[in-house]
This record gives sequence, structure tokens and C-alpha cells, in this order.
Amino acid sequence: MNKKNGTANHRIPDFSLSPRIDKVGVEERVSRFQTRSIKTSAKLQGLKMVLNMIDLTTLEGKDTPGKVRQMCYKAQHLHDYHPGLPSVAAVCVYPTMVGVAKKGVEGSGVKVASVSTAFPSGQAPLKIKLADTKFAVSEGADEIDMVISRGKFLRGEYNYVFDEIAAIKEVCGDARLKVILETGELVTLDNVRRASDIAMYAGADFIKTSTGKIQPAATMQVTYTMLEAIRDFMDETGIKVGMKPAGGISNSKLALHNLVMVKEVLGGEWLNNDWFRFGASSLANDVLMQIMKAETGNYQSSDYFSID
Repeated sequence: MNKKNGTANHRIPDFSLSPRIDKVGVEERVSRFQTRSIKTSAKLQGLKMVLNMIDLTTLEGKDTPGKVRQMCYKAQHLHDYHPGLPSVAAVCVYPTMVGVAKKGVEGSGVKVASVSTAFPSGQAPLKIKLADTKFAVSEGADEIDMVISRGKFLRGEYNYVFDEIAAIKEVCGDARLKVILETGELVTLDNVRRASDIAMYAGADFIKTSTGKIQPAATMQVTYTMLEAIRDFMDETGIKVGMKPAGGISNSKLALHNLVMVKEVLGGEWLNNDWFRFGASSLANDVLMQIMKAETGNYQSSDYFSID
């Protein structure tokens, strides 16, 4: 059991008894968030907040040091003709690219996150997952994004999943741990809630919807379910846990709806990149276009923004 975040001081629940989710009720609540109107001044503030919550990501087999350096430059210079914009929160890479990314964002305040634990499948022995994580941390990763063993979870082996997360947390050191549930493979909101509870009690600093490799990914219904789990965990333990929807959030409107939902469920304390992130690299360009429209009255062509 992980003692670092204080969960050892609290009763570990029987995860087979996690709360059941009213799917219809969740859909009704989410529909309300999607119909909220946001005034122009609040919209501009929200868009800049979204930018500062994005984790720019490159997780491809063809990744090169040059591509990672390009992404790190973009993370710090989102628009060369608009220097007042915030940077993104982090860049996320494979463990072998952590050293390159650390140099690329040095002195900027942008964090370096690394996936680990045989991302995205998680199909590897625990010793390989631990070695993967240790290597990323030794290279300087500020954050670790691990995947849970979905096969074990779906077979009802909840203690296995708990112990594996706790073991990864132990080797993270000072690096914050984001636990990816891969909600598209969990199928039901009941499973999403149960996996969220397991991750938090095992020591997660963040819970994250998806790898971005499986659809559906970060639906608002899934994110709402995870936000409620975070609220209940906070009420039970006094421990704050972050949230990261990842995959499928490609436009500003959806991102702003997510911020409204976070504020209503968890409160304004979560509206910063210490506690809320977007895993959606393509989102950055759409947000930039919307900011330019709000400030100049005109849309800029997508040609003005880098693809990566």
C-alpha cells in the first residue's frame, strides 16, 4: 500500500462495491453543461486557461529528437506574433525522449511528462513496467503517465490493479503519477468509477481518461463520472487528485464546456494546470484561432499555426 500520498491512513474500500452510476442522470447533467453560454470576456479568459492546461504530446514510433525539439519550441512559443500568451503545461514523450525534452524546455516552467508501463497496451510484466518508469524518472521526467492493466481489471482482479499502481507510485519519487484508465476499453461508467477509485486509493496524483489510441476516449460523460469520483475521494480522505481528459477534445467549445463542468463539480481550486490538464495536442491550434478571433475580430488561417 502506498504511504506517500497519505492513503495508508484511510480505510481502503471494497472496490467491488464502488457506487453504481446512473447513466441517464449523467447524460442529463452533462447536457446542461453543454448548453451554458459564456460571455466574450469570460470566454477569452477561459481560452487562455485552456492553453495553459494542455499537455502537448508526440507518441509515435517514428518520433525523432528533431520532432521532440520542435514540439518543445511550440510549447513555449505558441504564436510568434502574440508573445503574451501562456505556455502549455507540459510536453509528453516516450521515456527515450525525456532527456531531449528536458533540454528543449529548460528554464521555461513547462513540465516533461513521460508515458510508461508498456504504454499504450500495458501488456508487460511488472518488472518491465517498473524498469520503464525508473528509466523515465532517471532521465528527468517530472510526471509519469502509466496505463492500468485493463485485462486484469475486466477479470475482476482489482487488488492486482491496485498493487501495480502502488508499486509504480513507489518508484516515481518526486514525479507526479497520472494513471490512465483507458475508458474506451472499460465499456461502462460503473467500470470507470471503480477504476477511478482504485487508482486514487493506490496513490494516483491524477486520473486520466485515455491513451488517445482507443475510441471513444474523453467523452464528457466519462469525465463527469471521474470528477465525481475525485470529489467523493476528497470528501473521504482530504486528498486532492487531479483530472486529465485525453483524446477526442479537439475544439475550444468542448474544452470550455469541460472547464464549466470542472468548476461546478469540484470548484475553482481545480481550474489550473496543477490539477487539471487536457491531453489534446490538436486542441492548441483551435484555441489559438479562437483567441485571435476574440482579440482581432478575424480568424487567422490554420497555415499560421504549426501542425506539431
